[in-house]
Amino acid sequence: MKKIISILTVLFLFSSCNEIKKKEVELKETVSKKPNVLFILVDDLGYADLSVMGSTYYETPNIDKIATSGTVFTNGYAACTVCSPSRASLMTGQNPARHGITQFDGPRNSGQSWKERKRYTKLLPPQYKHHLDTTSVTLPEAFKEQGYTTFFAGKWHLGGKEQKSLPTDHGFDVNVGGNHSGGPSGGYFSPFDNPNLPNLPEEKGLNLSMKLANETSKFIEANKDTPFFAYLSFYAVHGGIQTTKEKWTKYRNKAEKMGIHENGFEMERVLPARKYQDNPVYAGLIEHVDDAIGTVMKTVKDLSLDKNTIVVFTSDNGGVTSGDNFSTNQLSLRGGKGYQWEGGTRVPYFIHVPWMKQNKANIDVPVSGTDLYPTLLDLAGLPLKPKAHRDGESLKPLLLGENIGDRPLYWHYPHYGNQGGEPSSIIRKGNWKLIYYWEDLHAELYNLDTDLGERNDVAEDKPEITKQMQTQLLDWLKSMNTHYAQIDSEWDEAAREKWLEHQKTATMQRQENHRKKMLNEDWQPNEDWWGSE
Repeated sequence: MKKIISILTVLFLFSSCNEIKKKEVELKETVSKKPNVLFILVDDLGYADLSVMGSTYYETPNIDKIATSGTVFTNGYAACTVCSPSRASLMTGQNPARHGITQFDGPRNSGQSWKERKRYTKLLPPQYKHHLDTTSVTLPEAFKEQGYTTFFAGKWHLGGKEQKSLPTDHGFDVNVGGNHSGGPSGGYFSPFDNPNLPNLPEEKGLNLSMKLANETSKFIEANKDTPFFAYLSFYAVHGGIQTTKEKWTKYRNKAEKMGIHENGFEMERVLPARKYQDNPVYAGLIEHVDDAIGTVMKTVKDLSLDKNTIVVFTSDNGGVTSGDNFSTNQLSLRGGKGYQWEGGTRVPYFIHVPWMKQNKANIDVPVSGTDLYPTLLDLAGLPLKPKAHRDGESLKPLLLGENIGDRPLYWHYPHYGNQGGEPSSIIRKGNWKLIYYWEDLHAELYNLDTDLGERNDVAEDKPEITKQMQTQLLDWLKSMNTHYAQIDSEWDEAAREKWLEHQKTATMQRQENHRKKMLNEDWQPNEDWWGSE
């Protein structure tokens, strides 16, 4: 009997060892292949618009898993406070001051035509490039050169067919839904008004985010045996915001349970800003994105690609606290999309590398969207292209627990944001952040370590730091050979004051009324909930 037990024990141990060796071999074979890349970009998603980033109102379990299974860069920034410049920087690894797209692509954004918008501003914004040109090798082109199949789905907003600047003109083999538009022109439910996104009768009422996710999953499944670079760029959570009655009800009731405040807005310098995260339509729209991401991540796992797929998750700029749909609030951060403060540029920034031991769950080193181009090449074991991604730096050493050295980060936005931002340029160096305003050439200085909300300007108290950082910023701008706003010789200061007063009164009251209606238990936007029913 003992002899039989001994034999069985030996056989069991032999079998277990073989199983372990088999798994080790499988893992080595998986990792030795060129890794896949899944790049997820959400439009206008704020730094604090996820439960993993501190929100107690929005629910994002699928996005949270990407963060908790990878590395969160707590000082992760978009390259600009609005979308097109930031998106161009993701594609090129270059700062907007260098690649020239300093404002989103839209009419009447510069020169004398700006005055047609009737903002009555002191400066006339400069001319800028309206689409991505072909002077630099883009991120998808760099992967395509190395044998990757490349795929794009969603919002592009870097040019269109007329400019020969669609995703397929810049290295993507497949383009689903990408065009010149900056928002979901047909709304968030099928049928979609998008020439590059076919409508299917059986998809009527389908949410746009899920449609893009389904197309991404189809691509991944079709290319599971070859290395791929998939770029899923959601139109959400850009305005006009929409959701289903079911999700609105869920978050309307949650807002009531948390306590609905009597007043939901406060005045920023130019426009009213939302004070709380209590917008049930916006919350539902975020959950649509989270559901969609869950679908794609399930596809990756079901196809056993999860051990060999790098996942990046980020946003193109801060969440919208003012302007557009006045959708959200960034908790401890000041401002949002379009603003020069942290709420305008600090974004969720996650990198998940499945085979890499996680040295730190959170990394506090300031990083930019320009860094993702060289980082992904480096993580994939592909040659870097320093002449292309000139303003980016690989973050692989940080992911390995090493250092990349101190460096300043820069922003240049010589425009007026639709959301209330002012023409300005910024330098962040260590914990110090200096904002240089082009209207009157004054600077604000903040210590982000002690004043993350940027309420205490210490420029006068720290003149040496202010002077040194301002000089460094202006020297950098000069080296970029960039463009600046010019004074409008016909500026009417009284007209501007009247416009600002209108924002404090009429616009503020309109937003307060709209918020209260949306939180009313019998509120309904239209008969079929934007086509979702």
